[in-house]
Amino acid sequence: MQVALRARVPDLPVRLEPTAYAGHARILARAAFDQGRGTPLLISVSGDGGYSDVVNGVMEDGRRAVCAVMGAGNANDHRRSTRTEPLVDAIERGQVRRIDLLRIRVGEGTGHWTQWAHSYIGFGLTPRMAIGIERGVKGRFSELVSVARVLRTLAPIEIIRENGSYATLDSLLLANITGVAKYGKIASASEPDDGKFEVLVLPHAAKWRIALMALRAVTIGLDPQESVQRFSFMSSRTIPIQVDGEVLKLQAGQPVVVESIPLSLTTLG
Repeated sequence: MQVALRARVPDLPVRLEPTAYAGHARILARAAFDQGRGTPLLISVSGDGGYSDVVNGVMEDGRRAVCAVMGAGNANDHRRSTRTEPLVDAIERGQVRRIDLLRIRVGEGTGHWTQWAHSYIGFGLTPRMAIGIERGVKGRFSELVSVARVLRTLAPIEIIRENGSYATLDSLLLANITGVAKYGKIASASEPDDGKFEVLVLPHAAKWRIALMALRAVTIGLDPQESVQRFSFMSSRTIPIQVDGEVLKLQAGQPVVVESIPLSLTTLG
């Protein structure tokens, strides 16, 4: 891409910044504002996790930047779901657009934390699948085998809503895109710039029902889901959480609020 940009946009300065460790892209994104060249264009050559670092670095700084991703990871869900044209073409034209981000706030007081998601936030099945795929052999068949192994040992999660109601679930997915977990597809009526996100709830059920849902997700896709602007709950026990490509930990009893922040990311491509 660097060679193509120099040929087609010769006046555009291009600087390569390799990352040295997980989370380094977040630091590099914040540092880009100190180059003194106006609004920076930040291209993450990575998967969803690396791009998440760039987006979070920009949002934490609070200044305006144009962000985009050139898919070079394992899943590349965001790029596959939001791509409108080749990245070099978009940079040459300079036509930007704005899309929504999901913001998750966990906890209260001094112990709270916030993270931004460009694509989805998952609890239950989604982070377990991510862990299983990461530990297994790459490739479609091998990864689907890894998912099958995860399904056999999947433990349900219990959430408590703001109104005090309880729900026992195998999966809870909050998504701003239509393609998730590399192979899964959500039949969505909304767009990544409409101020809403999809809530995919899978109540606790027999393992064969979960397997059928997973099979449908990777073949014809899931049915349209409820679209909301805000979703909040609390987990009764500590569980993993997947924010885009990164797996984190949600402690028991911490309030969780996920909101769509409309048109908060400027992007292209």
